[in-house]
Amino acid sequence: MSAETVPLPSITDPYEYLQISLNPDGTLTRRPNAYPRTSATPLSNISTEVLSKDIPISPEKNTWARIFLPKQALVDPMSANKLPLLVYFHGGGFILGSPDLTMFHEFCSNIASELPVMVLSATYRLSPEHRLPAAYDDGMEALHRIKTIQDDWLRDYADYTNCYLMGSSAGANLVYYVGLRAAQEIDNLFPLKIKGLILHQPFFGGVQRTESESRLVNDPFFPPCVSDLMWELSLPIGVDRDHKYCNPMGGGGSFTILEKIKRLGWRVLVTGCDGDQLIDRQIELMKMMEEKEIQVVGRFGVGGFHGFELVDSSKAKALHVVLKNFMLSSM
Repeated sequence: MSAETVPLPSITDPYEYLQISLNPDGTLTRRPNAYPRTSATPLSNISTEVLSKDIPISPEKNTWARIFLPKQALVDPMSANKLPLLVYFHGGGFILGSPDLTMFHEFCSNIASELPVMVLSATYRLSPEHRLPAAYDDGMEALHRIKTIQDDWLRDYADYTNCYLMGSSAGANLVYYVGLRAAQEIDNLFPLKIKGLILHQPFFGGVQRTESESRLVNDPFFPPCVSDLMWELSLPIGVDRDHKYCNPMGGGGSFTILEKIKRLGWRVLVTGCDGDQLIDRQIELMKMMEEKEIQVVGRFGVGGFHGFELVDSSKAKALHVVLKNFMLSSM
């Protein structure tokens, strides 16, 4: 029986659902064993198709990244052709998540193998200890760090001129805002050359409920009460869900920066499904970019739920095809 057919109860306590508790000082206690983790896969592991290792980004902020390299790149005589570089940011509503969580480790490993590409999955500081825009700052720092770090895998196998930014859920929100910043700092990112942004089930919101949010108000996988709590814990104190970080349709100056993305020729992929309460906001974002004449591609499926491709490898295979076609058409 698939996850989509298992009946689940309605969520009444989003804290319990997320397995977190709020402390008096405003920090979170996250249950350490709530989500399984996977260690990096070293060169000595001969049974895997993808190798991985961790590199530091900012020791002061305790941020780091996990690199995924298809083993075939090490043994293929044609490996002189470097791999596209996919910089990935995990989901978790800005309050949870890490590249070593098993769901994100396996998701990135499978992308690296199937496309094939080199994936660099970067951490960012979590809220509410570090509220937005801290995650966006860390995303930009990761891009600047990639171009300067002395790492043999990046040096030997990554094609810096063929770079894509991808994120899932909150990570896709991060990619959107980091993309806006990167478009303004493009000369400072050399030799990185960004070709496109991939927004995988992006996490956005607003004060006024959309039709899909109302329709899925009791969704057992990701109802609005859970996303509301995530925004409450991650947005700057004193603002509501119509702040630009949550609701890009509110303006806040990003519309003019989108013109820069248009001039750079970046392509944007937005994916989603109608079983996700966020689909209306995702489609709205895509249409807004279309109006700005950005080269945007939308891929929206029937059924599913928020994050389903992260937990169902058979569904992820269809996403791999979409990603491969998008990247090939951006070259």
